[in-house]
Parts: sequence; structure tokens; C-alpha cells
Amino acid sequence: MKNWVDPEAKAEAERYDNPIPSRVLILETIENKKQPLSHSEFVEIFEIADQKSIEALSHRLSAMVRDGQLMKDGFKFQLMADQPTFDATVYINSKGLGSASLDGKKDEMLLPERELRQVFHGDRVKVQQTSVDRKGKAWGFITEITQRRVKQVIGKLAEFEGEFFIQPAAPNAHQPIPLEKELVEHATVKVGDFVRVEIDDYPTRDEFATAHIVQSMADKADTEIIIPQTILEFGLPFEFPEAVIKEAENFKEPNAKDIQGRIDLRNLPLVTIDGEDARDFDDAVYAEKRPGGGYRVVVAIADVSHYVRTDKPLDDEAQERGTSVYFPHFVLPMLPEALSNGLCSLNPSVDRLCMVCDLKLSRAGKVTGYEFYPSVMHSKARLTYDKVAQYFEGDSAAITEDRDVRKSLNTLFQLYQTLKGLRAERHAMEFETVETYMTFDELGGIKEILPRSRNEAHKLIEECMLLANVAAAEYALKNDIPMLYRVHEPPEFSRIQKVRDFVKLLGLTFPEQPTQKDYQAVIEATKDRIDAPSIHSVLLRSMMQAYYGPNNAGHFGLAYEAYTHFTSPIRRYPDLLLHRAIKAHLQHKPSPLSGGALEEAGTHFSATERRADEASRSVTTWLKCHYMKQHIGEEFVGSISATAEFGLFVTLKDLYVDGMVHVSQLGDDYFVYDQASQSLVGQNRGQVFSLGDDVRIKVAGVNLEERKIDFELIQQLSHGGRAIRSRAPRVAKESVKPTGRPNTSQANPTAQRQNTRTATKPITKEEVFDRMFKEASEIITIEDDRQPVRKKKAKSKPVNSAKKAEKKSTAKSAEAKAKDKAKKKAKAKKKKANAKSKLD
Repeated sequence: MKNWVDPEAKAEAERYDNPIPSRVLILETIENKKQPLSHSEFVEIFEIADQKSIEALSHRLSAMVRDGQLMKDGFKFQLMADQPTFDATVYINSKGLGSASLDGKKDEMLLPERELRQVFHGDRVKVQQTSVDRKGKAWGFITEITQRRVKQVIGKLAEFEGEFFIQPAAPNAHQPIPLEKELVEHATVKVGDFVRVEIDDYPTRDEFATAHIVQSMADKADTEIIIPQTILEFGLPFEFPEAVIKEAENFKEPNAKDIQGRIDLRNLPLVTIDGEDARDFDDAVYAEKRPGGGYRVVVAIADVSHYVRTDKPLDDEAQERGTSVYFPHFVLPMLPEALSNGLCSLNPSVDRLCMVCDLKLSRAGKVTGYEFYPSVMHSKARLTYDKVAQYFEGDSAAITEDRDVRKSLNTLFQLYQTLKGLRAERHAMEFETVETYMTFDELGGIKEILPRSRNEAHKLIEECMLLANVAAAEYALKNDIPMLYRVHEPPEFSRIQKVRDFVKLLGLTFPEQPTQKDYQAVIEATKDRIDAPSIHSVLLRSMMQAYYGPNNAGHFGLAYEAYTHFTSPIRRYPDLLLHRAIKAHLQHKPSPLSGGALEEAGTHFSATERRADEASRSVTTWLKCHYMKQHIGEEFVGSISATAEFGLFVTLKDLYVDGMVHVSQLGDDYFVYDQASQSLVGQNRGQVFSLGDDVRIKVAGVNLEERKIDFELIQQLSHGGRAIRSRAPRVAKESVKPTGRPNTSQANPTAQRQNTRTATKPITKEEVFDRMFKEASEIITIEDDRQPVRKKKAKSKPVNSAKKAEKKSTAKSAEAKAKDKAKKKAKAKKKKANAKSKLD
């Protein structure tokens, strides 16, 4: 006999032979008790005795958590109405696992499949936490979708049981979009063709999206499709609205009114130094020796804020984009070409408006003073890195004969030699890197991947930019100017511990609270080792990700107490915000952005930067996979750049491409992953695969859709820098194609270092550092991605090789039929339970 009065009793009785408390009654009970309740407490309160009803109540409570009515904390259930709501951005990886990155926080909430049904990658949402799993990870429920980022999708037309749909690529592969048969026939497209569609109705938890065909791309090569496809998949703004273009094109060359009130530097021999193929020049430099010793350095940056005014269409569009996006041989600019390559480009022999950081330095290279002011300049020459480097090496004919320009360059070079020493003194990290660039064929496919070196001219300009950025941060702190800092926090303890364990095996020490000096000490001690890049990737994976925020917390990687971005307002909106803030201070006006609005801006621009990086990396990875398709079956020598319990990541020495050797390919042994040494250790024969080891591999397969390259081990060539004895068991006995392995997504921590900045100046050391961190941290992402889908406990267990698995399979064959029968029975039971849970 039940002891409760249920307001939904009649409806429950109609649906179930043995009713349990309704959702309404459960919510009322928690509200009346004014405290969270566990399942067992509900059973006791409602005096439920039979096992079926107890289980049914458990399913109902879980369904209420799933539907965002209850929040589960441990074993207790509480009202979701009591939980805070957070603004967040949806991120979905190539495995289809998603999370909501919370604004203004480092935290994120994992999103179950039911929640991901209604969103695309990059959508803005409001979320509440529903539970915390056994690994301490928070799970969320989407209460509202506040912004849709994806408007169009490019995908392959597919058919299933007479129904047509578009299958998008990652990261939105979880969102197939049905198409009416009549639309397909009208567009004269066939299964397998690429099609661009525009979304009419967005998906819900129960319904797919609907769309109509905009364009058939059947006549396009797949290398021509990948960039527009990625732009749409990541929701990147790709067309400037007419009002934005009109506003940009209405500006004229600087006139007397524009120049009024600015300091005139047109007689100063300022020059730009950029890459050979650069089209926009946003910084110019000049240096001179001061009477009595020391230096004066002038860093002039294009005054974008003069043209991009707040609350105008041009500014709204720039805010939405947040940054320019650099794909291989293609740029998606933040500003229209009329500005980015025109009035905001410091072209030679024309007047240009700029913001100046005017620095005074001692003979020892210490900054003794600086000032910021709006100015007008007239570039005396457009120089390139290669030509300036040749001039520094003694080729006097490499640059202009203008004596003032040469004198300025000579002074800059002398100062640079001093600044290099100061960089070493503050222990800024100098990781071993190999930057690469790509050449392309007429269809947009990779022709070659080649190494790129950074010469003295690159480093000189970088030091000038660092001087200006640091001065801008100090200026803002000194004058209490609200602005966005570029923050890179010290590593977390758990990450430091992994580095300590690893470094200890190298015979080096590493403290519990390391400084930049400690990191640099390890870098210096290992820089000449053959496995230096792989060792340095371990250090990089311990780093935090840099972000924009209104509170200064220093830049750990560059070893600065305060740092910001001042030098690239053409391609980064935070730099533009800083220019506006400095101008407002100089004019004794309030800062245009402060408080909560500035914090929101930091979150937004950190997200747009992340979005741009992921999109660019996605295209680059796809192109590398496409390139390797022509090398399937060929053998190469590579080095192990990362290890995990499921296999080895190998970087090819000649091609600068990375892929994975699955653990089942490592030979006739039983391998255990040793996290401390970052190695896979054979338990029977003693074979060890470690970072930096050379291996010969064969390209076994390429999956363009999943962006995977599979390698097959042919032979281990070296270990610990020493050649391997040929009589040792170093060859994989048989070729077994890996199955069910996690999605590598080409996530090699050390190799994806291509220069994607076509039509602009080469990447700076700071950007190299940021990019290296993101690439190195991807291996962590891979391991994390695997956790939610594992069926066994997430412990580091030994993994059997293919041959050992075959022996076991014979012993287990007697159980196979019984297991199959049990599986079928469990599947039927699960299907029935799912049907009931939907009703609940």
C-alpha cells in the first residue's frame, strides 16, 4: 500500500501497472525536505519494498538528471533550479565527444550524446551541471542555445534505405542532415558528391536539422573543398557584409585633418621587415644611439583604431572574427583588404597613421623609459628577412643604399646582440623546434614539406616586438588602464609531477615549484641529445594554455611579469582594444572597455583564437594525410616523438609528417606503458621503445575523414641514441591492422610545426611557443578522449600484441557462443529499458 499522495497519480496509473512516484512528486519531496536526497532515502520515504519498483525509481531519477531536472552530486539528488547557469562555448572533437567550455573559467563540462544532438561545434550555450562522474569530471545540461555559429555545411551526399542526407566532416560529424529526395534530384547530384547546404531548421534533442542545397561541388577537387568545408564546419565568418566593405572602402588617404595632433615621424628612416610573400605590413622599426650612451628604439604599429570605430559595422564584424585565420596558402582576414592591405599597411613611400612605442634603453639593453603616442610616418623601405640577414652577413648590396636606413639597421643589430644576453638571463624558454612550410601544386595539394630556419633578422624584429608588448603592459599597470593581458600561468602541480618523474630518469633534478630557470636548465642540458625535441615536448605538455584576461598573472613561458599584445591590430582584436585604451588615457578619457565587459571580451577572444587554431590545424592535418596517400606502402625512417599505452607517435625525418604505430604492431611481446620514462616496455624480450628512438616504418594506411595515418613497424634502428643490434628481436613479426584504436587526429606533440602564415610575416617566437604547446598538449587530449568510451577501468594495463591475442582467442573459443547468446539477451533487455526510459 503506497503512503504518498501523487499529483500525477492518475497519469502514472494509466502508464504503469505498478506506479512509482512521479517526477512532480520527486521534485516536491526534495523541495519540502529542503535538502538533497539519495535513492535509498527516496525508497525509505516512499516505503517502496518490491525490487522492480526500486529499480524503476532509480531509472526515473537518472532520467531526471539526463533531462536537466535534477543534479546528482555523489549519491545525492538535488534540484537543478538551485544550480547556477553558465555561459559556454561548445567544443566537439573528432571522436564526437563534446564539452562546454565555461566563460571566464578554466573548467569545462562534458556533454552527453543527447545534449550534443542539438548543437554544432562552436555554438554558444547556457549550461548547468547535472553530475560529477567517478573521475571527478563534471557533466552538463544545455538549458539554452544563445548563438548558432554554423550556418552552412559542406559534406558528402549519402543514402540509407532510400533516404538522403549530408554527412559533415569532423568536428560536426555527429550531425547528419537529411535532404528531401526532390531537392537531390533537382540539384542533379549523386551519392558521394560534395554538396554545400544551408541550414533551415536547427536540430533538437529529438529531430535532425533540415537544410536546402546551395551548391553542388562535384566538379571540385577534394583539395579545393577542404578549406571552405573547414571554414563552414568551424563557423568561421567568411564573407564581409556589404555594409562592412562599404565602410572600409570609404576611407581615403591620410589628410591634414587626420594628421592633426599627431607627432610627425615622416623624416625618421622607419622601415618594415617582413617575409618575401607578405602583403600587409603592420609594424615598422628604427633605432639610434643616444648621446652619452644607450639606445632609442621606435616601434611604429599601424593605427587600426583610427579606422575601426566602436559601434560601427566594421567593428562588429572584426569583433565577431576576433582574429585572422591562417590556412596553408590562404588567409581569412579580420579586416577587409582595403584596410589590411591598404590604409592599415605601412607601405613604403606613402604617409601612414600609426601608434608608436618610443623606448629608451641603456647600453646594457635595460629599458629606462618609454612613451606611447599617435603619429604619422613614411616608410623609407620595404625590406625582407632574408635580405636583411644577408646584409648582416656582409652583403652590402642586399638592401637599399639609404645611409640612414643602414645606420638604423646596424644599431638595431648591435642592440639585438645585447638583448639576446638579457633573454638568457631571465631564462626565457628556448625549445628545440623545426618550423616547416609547404609548397603546393596547381590543385592545392602539398608538393613538398620543407624546413624553415629563423635567421637573425627574424629574431631582431621579434625582440623589438617583445620590447613594445612588455612596455605596453607596464604602461597599463602603471597608469591603471583597463586592458587585456596575455596571460600564461605557471604549470599545475599534477603536470609538474610527471615532468619530475621523467627528468629524474635523465639524471636531472626538477623542483616541486619550478621557475623558468629550472625549465631552461633541462632544455640546456638536453639540447644536444638526439631525442631533444621529444624531451622538450614532455616539458611543453606540462604548460598551461595562454589566454587573454583583464587580470595580470604574468607570462611564464616568456619569463615576463606582465605581457600583452600591442603589435598586430590588423590581425588580432585584443591589440586593437589596447590601442583604444592607450589613446583614451592620453586624451584623459575613460577607457572604452572595463569591468565585466572586458572580462567577457577576454573570454571571447581566447575562444576565437582557439577556434582559428583548431581550424587551421584541421586543414593542415588533412592536407598531410592527403599527401601521404601517395606514399602508402613506402618505407621511411622516423623518430618516436610521443608514446602512449596504445602505441607510438612517429615523426618522419624526411617528410615532417607524423602518424601512429599501434601497440599491436610492435612485435611478438607483451608491452606495458611506463609513464615515468614515457616508454613502452616489452615484458618477455625486453624490447623498449622510448622518445627519440629511430624506427623504420611503412605507411600502412591513411584515413582522410578521421585524419589518421597508420604506420607499420619494420624495424627499430636505435635506442637511447645507440644503434640496435641486428640479432635482437626488433622487427614486427606480422602485419596486423590496428582496430578500435583511439583517434590520433595526427596529434603528434612535436611535428605539426608548419608555417601557415601565407601572405604575412613569419611566425614569432611567442607564437611558436603557443603553437608548440597546443600541439604537444594534443597527446593529452587523445588520452582524455579515450576515457569516456572505455568499458574497463581507466588503469594503465598491459596490452597484448597481436600474436598473444591469437593464442588467447583459441582458449576463449569455447566461451564465444555463450557470450554471443548473453550479448543478444542483454541487447534485447537494454532496448526494452531504453524504451521505458524515454517514457520516464
